[in-house]
Amino acid sequence: MARKASYHHGNLRAALLAAALGILEAEGLQALTLRKVAAKARVSHAAPAHHFPNLKALLTALAIIAFQRFADAMATARKGVKKDPASQIRAAADGYLAFARANPALFRLMFQEGQLDWSNAELKQAAAASFQHLVEITAPLAEQLGLKTQAERQELEKLVWSSAHGFAHLYTDGKMQHDATPPDIARFLLPRKAK
Repeated sequence: MARKASYHHGNLRAALLAAALGILEAEGLQALTLRKVAAKARVSHAAPAHHFPNLKALLTALAIIAFQRFADAMATARKGVKKDPASQIRAAADGYLAFARANPALFRLMFQEGQLDWSNAELKQAAAASFQHLVEITAPLAEQLGLKTQAERQELEKLVWSSAHGFAHLYTDGKMQHDATPPDIARFLLPRKAK
């Protein structure tokens, strides 16, 4: 009997992650299993255990990739605009939504609390790096609004985050039109100029 093709891909881990991402995007999280990933990567059913002892470890590795891409999307969007708070908030929201539109399955996976190993240091670091964009875009606004305490700044961060995140989820769930744009939360938060 012929042996199944071995995993001489040069990088088994990368091949497994690519296979898992393909399944996730095409069939959704519920279809993702280690056995299915091994079959798609054309390796033995036991091969994934070399890098991922269980499905949670594989999903965690995918989430790390997702958070890195997510942070890159916001950084790219923010680079091309003015440094004022309104422009930075709008750009970060655009990057947030652009990532969700381009990667709906990864976007959903990133926020699956029970499916991921949040004790994983690399996942914590990747998530924190993407959250840092929120901290950076709201800090100048907090100053303009006269928010002095850490608690007040965190409330502002939650408000901006929930607006962008809620809109992105509504979009990926098909509740927003394809060409819908996120609400301009900066317009409502920034102090009005006296007339």
